[in-house]
Amino acid sequence: MNKQDFSEIRRRFNYDKNAISCIRGCYVSEKGEIVSTFNHSFLSLPQEEAERYLTLFKRALTGVPGKNLVPINFRPDQIVDGEAHQLLTALRNTALKVDSGVETLYEAIIQSVDLESNPLILLMHDAYDLPYHSHDEFKVDDASEEVFNYIVCSICPVKLTKPALSYYAEDQAFHECEQNWVVGAPELGFMFPAYEDHGANICSAVYFTRDTETPHDDFVNAIFDVNAPMPADEQRDTFMGLLEETVETDLDYTVIQSISDCLREKIEAQKADKTAEAPVITKRDVRDVLQTCGVTEEHIQAFDTRFDDEFGQTADLMAQNLLNERKFEVRTPDVVINVKPDRSDLIETRVIDGFRYIMIRADDGVTVNGVNIAINNEE
Repeated sequence: MNKQDFSEIRRRFNYDKNAISCIRGCYVSEKGEIVSTFNHSFLSLPQEEAERYLTLFKRALTGVPGKNLVPINFRPDQIVDGEAHQLLTALRNTALKVDSGVETLYEAIIQSVDLESNPLILLMHDAYDLPYHSHDEFKVDDASEEVFNYIVCSICPVKLTKPALSYYAEDQAFHECEQNWVVGAPELGFMFPAYEDHGANICSAVYFTRDTETPHDDFVNAIFDVNAPMPADEQRDTFMGLLEETVETDLDYTVIQSISDCLREKIEAQKADKTAEAPVITKRDVRDVLQTCGVTEEHIQAFDTRFDDEFGQTADLMAQNLLNERKFEVRTPDVVINVKPDRSDLIETRVIDGFRYIMIRADDGVTVNGVNIAINNEE
């Protein structure tokens, strides 16, 4: 799913713009015991309460595609007779009306999640009357040809509020307010099936994680019966570690700058086209950059081999996972230099009289401790 697909589905989470048949929930204790369950008709809920639920579902589809919103692709054999895929398909096709299927999903989630506080498992089913798209992509809202049926799961922590003072108007004074259990923003979730090319892709799902550092292998395996994708932060650390270990003495400032520029170009191109898929960088892309920077073939081949070992021969890495778009940092034991990511060209490295230097081009507006200084020409 691309950014436009996610935006289109998120717009469904409006009180007046959905066809949600039901909202089901399961509240679980810290010991993994079910405290309560519920099954609400969406239209039976007060509007304010319904909108609270919609916000929790919407947040489970919010984030960076490929980083917080990770595509899950089912194997062909799973689609034919895989238990995980069959369960998700049945839940979707029955609009969450069959208790046994919902209970099976609850149990799989309870056994696989490890949240610090009591989790609330929320499920919803929606039937999206798809607008008609002509060959020139002109959209006609009242000319629907098919319905996109899908389910969304949002797993939220329930936490006890902190002790606090609250204002009481009746006696115009502040008193200790009662502590309550409050539902927080979702930590995990998923959507099935994926929404692509204005329709359902039953071969795919979307997995949401708020924390991009923590792997949730048990959850992904329990729900989808696939190996969990490498977390975004681990993907970046592994990739950079491979460069250090394999490119060795050829890994200079120009190599890192060139790879960062390659990643940035891909991300910027995707931002300009919201219909584009999340940008990826391939092993071939990295090889081309290394060759352009003059890295030896021996080091390039070493990188290729280790890349296959860590990520797989056909793996594509998400560009956003490898690049910090807000910061380009050069660090020594005594100095830290932060540069605007698109101005890394202002820095270069040199060896002068046997000493290694980091050179920064400085034209105008140089300050030291907030004081403007002049950089005078040497005679």
